[in-house]
Amino acid sequence: MRGCKPETKAKYRPALELYVATDLSCVEICRRCGVSHTGFSRYIASYHRQLMLKRNGVECGPEIAQVRLRKKSGQTAAAHAKYKDAIRACDDAAYIEFNVSQIARLFELNPSALGNQLRNHYPEILERREKERHRLGVNDNLHRGVKSWCKEQYAEAVEHLRITEDTIRQTADLYGLSSSGLREHLLYYYKDLIRARANKRERAKTNKIRGELTGNGRKHEPMPESEKKYREAIRLYRTTAMTQEEICAATGVTVMGLRHHLRLWNKELMEERHDVDGRGEGTRPTGTKCYLKSTAAKYAGAIERLKATGSPMAEVAKEFGLNPDVFRKYLHEHEPELAATLGRTKLSNGRSVLARSAEKYDEAVRLYETTTETLKSIARRLGLQYKSVGGFVRRNHPEAIAAHDRLLEQEKKLQEQKESQSCEKEQTETTVSVQEEETKEKEHILQVLKQTGGHKRNAAKLLGISKSTLYNKLRKFNLSE
Repeated sequence: MRGCKPETKAKYRPALELYVATDLSCVEICRRCGVSHTGFSRYIASYHRQLMLKRNGVECGPEIAQVRLRKKSGQTAAAHAKYKDAIRACDDAAYIEFNVSQIARLFELNPSALGNQLRNHYPEILERREKERHRLGVNDNLHRGVKSWCKEQYAEAVEHLRITEDTIRQTADLYGLSSSGLREHLLYYYKDLIRARANKRERAKTNKIRGELTGNGRKHEPMPESEKKYREAIRLYRTTAMTQEEICAATGVTVMGLRHHLRLWNKELMEERHDVDGRGEGTRPTGTKCYLKSTAAKYAGAIERLKATGSPMAEVAKEFGLNPDVFRKYLHEHEPELAATLGRTKLSNGRSVLARSAEKYDEAVRLYETTTETLKSIARRLGLQYKSVGGFVRRNHPEAIAAHDRLLEQEKKLQEQKESQSCEKEQTETTVSVQEEETKEKEHILQVLKQTGGHKRNAAKLLGISKSTLYNKLRKFNLSE
């Protein structure tokens, strides 16, 4: 009883007492106590399940939560408890001389109800019983089984159910028959058809394809009145760029109702309307927003103006009253080729770059390709970021890099030439100076020798050198000794 509110217990207390103390049906108990049959049944199933099982002849222990009163189809536990003794008597040789109606009266049951229980759940007992009664000669010679006129009456409906997926009620209405009569006829004489249809519904239990069979035996499709109600709204949704709110205002349906109808019965139309660029979900880049058809219509005029004039995106957005950032994002996602050309210009080498970048780095590129100044020095002097201007030059001006390298090579060659010439001049000047010194020294030696009358030792003393050094110099200058 945990979880049940006190007012709920008080409401159903009289009905619960009758449920425990009497054999009255739930319908009769609810009628006497003035409570809802649905509410009382739910109350019993939720808070007094053990009483419910006991009343239906099911004895169980603590595992009452797992016990079911009946299968998806077949005899209920209550019916089994009610008719089990009479059914056992029908299959007993001691009662072979009685017909089914007589046995029903012996057990105080309704003869038709007992016959229905036998035909629906124990047909083999009926067959064995009739054969035995015929063998013993106690049969009453009454007709058993389907009558010819009954079979003829339901023949077309049975064939219709075999070849279509219509429900029994729909088929009965189509052929002007009683739906309960047709159902009983099928249960008695066409169990194979009932079983086949039940298996088919079981396989289609999770099927949610429009027009296909579902687990309840009906086709998965909207009700005619619902289809009629939203027909005009669906037409506008398919053929115009109106928003759902505008369509609902024009057709008088609710927004929530239209959305539910679209999601349930027109999912393909929703996907088509969202797929404004025709790429489909499978080819749409990850993270790309899927815009509505109304959004595409909103930006269509501005996109046409961009394509026709090539004007700056911000100007066109302002002209059409659009948010520039949102418009730019839409272009990059759904018009990437157009977005790639916006605000770009072509350089003399044919490369396409952003116009603002070309203007910003133009002077730096000119200096870099016409001088030998380093790019870092140029960037610092012009107030630019070295990495930014360096990347721009590498990507878009390889010819400027080649020109700069040629200038550096030329400057290097000129420097080498100057250094070579300077070395040659120094060597020449050194040679002349040495020759002059040697000439002066030679003349001085000759003059001293002349003073000493050719005496080498005295000449060496006057020159301040040794005699051997004098002899070496004389040999060097090719002077006779």
